[in-house]
Amino acid sequence: MQAVPRAIDFHVHLPTTEFIQVTLGPYAKAAERFFRTEVKLKDIEQLAADYVAVDMIGVLLAWDAETATGLPPLGNDYVAAIVRRYPQQFIGFASVDPHKGRAAVKEVERAIRDLGLAGVKFHPGVQAFYPNDRAFYPLMEKIQELGVPALFHTGTNGLGAGVPGGMGIKLDYTRPIYLDALAADFPGLTIIGAHPSWPWHDEMIAILQHKANVYNDLSGWSPKYIPQSLLREAATRLQDRILFGSDYPFITPQRWLRDFEALDSFTPEVREKILWRNAQKLLAHTAVAHMHFG
Repeated sequence: MQAVPRAIDFHVHLPTTEFIQVTLGPYAKAAERFFRTEVKLKDIEQLAADYVAVDMIGVLLAWDAETATGLPPLGNDYVAAIVRRYPQQFIGFASVDPHKGRAAVKEVERAIRDLGLAGVKFHPGVQAFYPNDRAFYPLMEKIQELGVPALFHTGTNGLGAGVPGGMGIKLDYTRPIYLDALAADFPGLTIIGAHPSWPWHDEMIAILQHKANVYNDLSGWSPKYIPQSLLREAATRLQDRILFGSDYPFITPQRWLRDFEALDSFTPEVREKILWRNAQKLLAHTAVAHMHFG
């Protein structure tokens, strides 16, 4: 059996011109101010080298919020091509714009069956939709049928932060409580709430305790700033449902792990679950999981 990686980073955005300057466009600068960082553009070779250097598998996220923003998507083919080029380093998650209706349903099937992507990423705030809106249930049914996880941004938003009107983004779309109804209506769908869900982290905790098909990734926040109530649950009752994610390039995996290692409430066994074992379980159907875990 091959050695396991140090971690699986479940939340990686591409630091490329195609994503930062084209797809995010005007939202990127607000995000940099929010995270107090300057994103340094990199090409795919540099990104792959970075993840080799830290001994991690990265979950790369496509992006399509075209209807709500008017900006071009970072396409599923683009992400799939990177995964094909670096199959031992990256796993790809598709993105579809829910407002595209039947076209979105067809595209998600193509992305999973034909392109080999391993899950689907949504950003309800930027895409301007409620996850439990029954108008989008045909799309959720298809994802459940395909047997892959769906990842949803939850909590406050760095995109548009600090700008009058928040660049039109409405935070209510990203309350985790809307994932509760979705989890109840689709018990065969694995749902991942991305980020610590602040200021609604207690909602996320309640959903995790009640719905066994819901997980939470802790990306987008340094562990030292994650609400203590969520950290306590992650170290104890919810240790099997929590995933490491960085939110690269806005937060680097090195910074996240350094701050995580400084916390004294996590046993080595729980750290292992959060850093890779829980993600391994969710991604067991992917080729890269078989490469690394046999």
